[in-house]
Amino acid sequence: MMLFEDTEVAFASKSDAALERAYFLFRLIANQPLVRIGTNIAQFALQSHLPVEGLIRATVFDHFCSGTSARESLTVVNALAEQNVHSVLDYSVEGAKAEISLDDCLKNILATIELSSTSQNIPFTVFKPTGFGHPSLYLKKSKQEKLSVEDAAAWERIRNRFVQCCEVAKAHKMKLLVDAEESWIQPAINLLVEEMMSIYNKEYALIHTTAQLYLKDKLDYLYYLGDKAKKDGFVAGVKLVRGAYMEKESERALALNYSNPICSSKEETDMNFNAAWDYMLDQLEFFSLYFGSHNEESTYALINALKIRGIAKNHPHIWFGQLYGMSDHISFNLAKAGYRVSKYLPFGPVKDVLPYLIRRAEENTSVEGQTVRELALIVKERKRRKLV
Repeated sequence: MMLFEDTEVAFASKSDAALERAYFLFRLIANQPLVRIGTNIAQFALQSHLPVEGLIRATVFDHFCSGTSARESLTVVNALAEQNVHSVLDYSVEGAKAEISLDDCLKNILATIELSSTSQNIPFTVFKPTGFGHPSLYLKKSKQEKLSVEDAAAWERIRNRFVQCCEVAKAHKMKLLVDAEESWIQPAINLLVEEMMSIYNKEYALIHTTAQLYLKDKLDYLYYLGDKAKKDGFVAGVKLVRGAYMEKESERALALNYSNPICSSKEETDMNFNAAWDYMLDQLEFFSLYFGSHNEESTYALINALKIRGIAKNHPHIWFGQLYGMSDHISFNLAKAGYRVSKYLPFGPVKDVLPYLIRRAEENTSVEGQTVRELALIVKERKRRKLV
């Protein structure tokens, strides 16, 4: 049997009721028009204060999120740990703009780091850079515009939030994953993360950037980062993903009449993605790899590459990661086979996490074969349990 075909392992943590809910949700997600209608209705209902929060909580929220708070999420953390799957607590509230909201986001991230450090089952904490600063300021910095006195002060506050995060993470020995943002604001984020790496990644990779390999220039950026790590004497932490903003990237390029930064085909993206981890494995003393993928073919390829190179399954610089509620057949079977695996556990108030949930639903409908594969595995497990 191929590693990812064992549905008994994949769904061992799901009760019959939870499996039936997953079946219902992925059948729903497979219908693209229905997803669009449903997400619009959910947004309208919550904005209008209609009593639908309980329904959302009992269905899509509980499938893709671990709770409304970090502490509530520990129940899921402990359940995953029973199958040797680690967790990454992800405060998934988006859209903060005012300074008080940005400071509040920082407080939540710092509290998450401190809580995470109390569990040996949580090796990473994650944050979005736009939770610490307004996108318009990242854009100005990315375009190397001269900042006003007010903007310069705001930029220093962003940098200070990064530093506070790193200091608390270092004190608690908690590694950080920094999510990627849109390509037009990523250069400013890269500046900050590289500065943090040069300070905090001397002994091990405390802080990890995220590289979206559907961007044409990202492979060259990894080569640059590897050279910088060797020159400046630090370990470059990198989470590799294919990418999450395809439609926005293409629409903006068309609207502003510049070359689309996205690879011209899925095949080109796959080649870049595989070339990225291949390069990192050859420089593993200078890289810490967090392999964020739901793609079975790429995962098998990496497993094979580790075997060929004689790299241990549990090497401290190699982690596999998937989102909670998705690709359990990859996560749990990898963990059973002895690899280091973690699940991203989004949490936050239901109404505030709704943008994240909508993105999950939309991405599942747009990724060719993803929903079909999830459904097929769930159907296989339902038959094994004699639920049909």
